[in-house]
Amino acid sequence: MPPRPAVLTKRTLDKDLDKITYVEDAAKHVARRLVAPGLGLIFVGLAMLFAGVYVFDRPGAVLIVAAAALAGYMALNIGANDVTNNVGAAVGARAMTMGQALVIAAVFEVLGATIGGGEVVKTISSDIVDAGHVSPAVLGWIMMAALTAAALWINLATWMNAPVSTTHAIVGAVIGAGISAVGPEPVNWRVMFEITSSWITSPLLGGLIAAGLLYLVKTLIIYRDDKIAAARRWVPVLVAVMAGGFMAYMVLQLSPVGRFPPLTVVLIGIGIGLVNWLAVRPLVLVQARDLENRNSSLRVLFRLPLIGSAALLSFAHGANDVSNAVGPLSAVVHSVGIGGDGGVGHPPLWVMLIGAFGISVGLLLFGPRLIRLVGEEITKLNPMRAYCVALSTAFTVIVASWLGLPVSTTHVAVGAVFGVGFFREWYTRHSKRRIAYLRRKAESWELDEPEEPNIYERRRRYLVRRSHLMTIVAAWIITVPVSGALAAMIYWVMFALFV
Repeated sequence: MPPRPAVLTKRTLDKDLDKITYVEDAAKHVARRLVAPGLGLIFVGLAMLFAGVYVFDRPGAVLIVAAAALAGYMALNIGANDVTNNVGAAVGARAMTMGQALVIAAVFEVLGATIGGGEVVKTISSDIVDAGHVSPAVLGWIMMAALTAAALWINLATWMNAPVSTTHAIVGAVIGAGISAVGPEPVNWRVMFEITSSWITSPLLGGLIAAGLLYLVKTLIIYRDDKIAAARRWVPVLVAVMAGGFMAYMVLQLSPVGRFPPLTVVLIGIGIGLVNWLAVRPLVLVQARDLENRNSSLRVLFRLPLIGSAALLSFAHGANDVSNAVGPLSAVVHSVGIGGDGGVGHPPLWVMLIGAFGISVGLLLFGPRLIRLVGEEITKLNPMRAYCVALSTAFTVIVASWLGLPVSTTHVAVGAVFGVGFFREWYTRHSKRRIAYLRRKAESWELDEPEEPNIYERRRRYLVRRSHLMTIVAAWIITVPVSGALAAMIYWVMFALFV
């Protein structure tokens, strides 16, 4: 008896259609994950094309185009890993959305890199390994190996959700490639000592400044009986300080060295601060209208200064950390005799543009992944604390950029976050003003801080995750030797294949 033919029932057909739907959804999911790497690859190609337009008829054009590709790749990784420190606090405090943070950071990164990044680029490109003691050809290959090693390490760290220091990576890579090429003699150990000391002092300085700012905010605003009246008085002052400091830095960065004496620069900053105070004060008065006398109401008033400080930090980061991408490219350009008019170490404008736009593209494509990590997982941030973190980090990085020191923005920002958290722990246990304030609120049944149920509580409260401190220290220790060893191996491979 012949077998009966299979009957395709409606239930079987629905199952098959569901399988096709699942396959299509999986394909779309995989395709979405490939969009960002694909756009990054397109940017690297555009960087090569951009460089080729400037050097196509010059000697060493192939080497420069290859270096431009590596610099673009490095800039993308900086945007993905390092720039999250600029806006992470603001996003974690919910003062701005992720989209707003990405746009603000991208714009001000470009401005900072193109306007104020030249001095630190000079440090990376010619001061770590003394260009006068190394032949131009060897220096070019040293920088190529350093770019490759640093970019690969940062890419791996980003994939592992580890916010490492891109400055540590490129400096370690330059040293490793330089030693493998010509030994330790051409390495400028005095400059290295200055850079290393800034790595140690800058997080401490950022933490101290952030703690001091938070102390002022708590003393002058938060623990006042009339918070809103205090905020109307002091928030415009905080905005004025931020604007005045930013303008003083811009004057120093854009004017010729020695043109303005320090007193003149200070007076310019004070003048701009006063103008901003007059402009912001009416806005704050309007915002403060009809607000309740509660800590939660202060978040509205601190949103504007927090956005401004995040923009300032993005500018400062662009001025300082663009050197990590285009410093080696600038050295390669000068090694083949295609520099600008500024002399050895001063980058041409097109070199700066590759780094500036690369950082912004990397931020837009890959930044959200680590922004949440930095902004939400170290300590609890509100707009007041986030403002102190952002402003402290911005001023620390600005001063370092002015001095030509390639500090780690990652460590400065994290140092500021830890400074805020540790200060909160100390303030919780020791502040007489806070205890008296809470006693008055408790007596009037106005205590609205559930996190403080007992005003006489003396037990130690940990408001910062200590494990992140160990993570940062471990990344600090590992990044320099790993990138240096990787750069040394890559240099030997390049030397064997191309030289």
